[in-house]
Amino acid sequence: MTRVLGLTGSIASGKSTVSLMFDDFNIPVIDADKISREVVIPGEKAYGQIIDTFGETILREDKTIDRKKLGAIVFEDGDKRKTLNGIVHPAVREKMLERRDAYAASGEKCVVLDIPLLFESKLTHFVDKTIVVYVDEHVQLERLMERDGYSEKEAYQRINAQMPMKEKAELADAVIDNNGSKHDSYQQLESLLREWDVL
Repeated sequence: MTRVLGLTGSIASGKSTVSLMFDDFNIPVIDADKISREVVIPGEKAYGQIIDTFGETILREDKTIDRKKLGAIVFEDGDKRKTLNGIVHPAVREKMLERRDAYAASGEKCVVLDIPLLFESKLTHFVDKTIVVYVDEHVQLERLMERDGYSEKEAYQRINAQMPMKEKAELADAVIDNNGSKHDSYQQLESLLREWDVL
């Protein structure tokens, strides 16, 4: 029986860093963000729906979607963000479940679904256990401004578009405190995987 773990966090919490650590334990990770890029490439169904909805002004010269331009539109307007999510999320879910089931069929002991909006999108029924990568808000804000070059206002817009970190931590089966070093987080993850008997 394959154990399915749901990994989540908030923007700039270090979730991607923790996600990469599963490689060391030979546990496959299905990354919702990567799939969300796959489903919006030209030729995919969701790509056509996005162009029909938001127009061609969001396209680059090579006809791919300019994520920054699209992001600027949807982060200013909650209804437009809902519309975009209504197109992208079902396409992502379908691909994630296909891959999860393929890993299970091939006899993997454990597989990770890396889903930023695991709780917001009410997808916990896709997994057996949930892990939240947690950082304090001031650390999150600093990392986001430094990483993506956002102003404080832009960074807060993106943080506030998600469920607060504390709420996610309360909903999770386990929390990895990522305020410290990578090594600290790695040790927390390793002991958690041993405790859950997937190593």
